[in-house]
Amino acid sequence: MALVLCTGINAVLLDTRRMILESAGHKVITVTSEPELRSACQNLVFDVAVIGQTVSTRMKRRILLMIREQCPEVKVLELYEPHTGRVLDDADSSLLVPADIPKDLADRVTELAGNKSTTPD
Repeated sequence: MALVLCTGINAVLLDTRRMILESAGHKVITVTSEPELRSACQNLVFDVAVIGQTVSTRMKRRILLMIREQCPEVKVLELYEPHTGRVLDDADSSLLVPADIPKDLADRVTELAGNKSTTPD
């Protein structure tokens, strides 16, 4: 099980992402603001951080910088849409969304977390 930080601005997408990852056995914390992000990184040690696809290019870069400063060991997964393309060249991984198979997100997070067990508690 990995501890996953999901960032984004769309509550519906965050809830869907959380459900997909939790069904794969991961523990998920969602944040939608900078103060929430700072607090989460100060209080928890995350394995993977997911930056959502609906976040603007400028904000994605800001979120990545904050994550790298606050949680330097975390692996970062950038989600992106076909029309925007990848923005974060220094993210650890990226995933085009919507993925044909929702399980792709959980598989990528598990891979980034170092193949930790994904059995539910």
